[in-house]
Amino acid sequence: MTAMALVPGDAHPELAQGIAALVGVTLAPTFISAFADGETRVRIKIDVQDADVYIVQPTSAPTNERLMTLALLAEAARAAGAGRVTAVVPYFGYARQDVRNDTGEPRSAQLAARVLRCAGVERVVTLDLHSPALESAFEMPLIHLRADDLMLAAIRSCGFSQLTVVSPDAGGFKRAQRYAAELAAPLAVVAKTRPRADVAVALQVLGEVRGRACLIVDDMASTGGTIVGAAQALLVAGAAQVHALFIHAVMAPGALERICAASVRSIITTDSVRIAPDPRVHIVPIAPLLAQTLGRLASRDTLRMEVTDVQES
Repeated sequence: MTAMALVPGDAHPELAQGIAALVGVTLAPTFISAFADGETRVRIKIDVQDADVYIVQPTSAPTNERLMTLALLAEAARAAGAGRVTAVVPYFGYARQDVRNDTGEPRSAQLAARVLRCAGVERVVTLDLHSPALESAFEMPLIHLRADDLMLAAIRSCGFSQLTVVSPDAGGFKRAQRYAAELAAPLAVVAKTRPRADVAVALQVLGEVRGRACLIVDDMASTGGTIVGAAQALLVAGAAQVHALFIHAVMAPGALERICAASVRSIITTDSVRIAPDPRVHIVPIAPLLAQTLGRLASRDTLRMEVTDVQES
């Protein structure tokens, strides 16, 4: 049977430990540091030759360092003779930069995916990409998971009454539509414009929200500007309460305070990136989802290798 090696990066060791406990393996010890000039230095401190290696590393802030660490760990595993290298990247940074909005801009998401492929990553496991169209940027197999079931269970546990699910913009409409259908709740959308990067201006609310508990559903919160703008628009439109749900808590300094100051009563998010406990935030763990997925992948890979060995003999 092929050995499974679960390698933690430095972005979210607690998530890696949670996955390891559920899968029933011991985390591979790693050494991650930096030279005096800032160059990242890594070392996997066990023998991974012929092993099925899974590297757990969301590329959250500082995104460039996390991405480089992931690439170096993949290269280290490949150089050590790993049978296969899979990158487990629950939050994939640069996902918002998947198109050229103006002349001279790069498609940063595609470049980040190519960096991983060149480093020896043969498969990627990720969660709720910013845009489903980004799947085509990966030149290796991609396991694109959704946190829908986890988040829907969390919503139901909150016991909201007279709930309306709200998309904070047209881009997130399909996600909000899925949630509204599962919860048998009405759907609303906030029309907005984005004058520049990281700045969103809400225009008007489309849908019935007056007197209702409104849940804003989005894939991530960075500055909090989108959620704040949507919350303000909903309150002006007569919403009784405003709550927020997002998958990735990428939040820049001050974002949580900004969101709560906008009369957002509660927040639901996952631990796809490292987030400090806060009484205002309901954190939904994703380790069970990832552990289940990695367990299936490892079993499938082992079966494939056993069939190959039989055919060759």
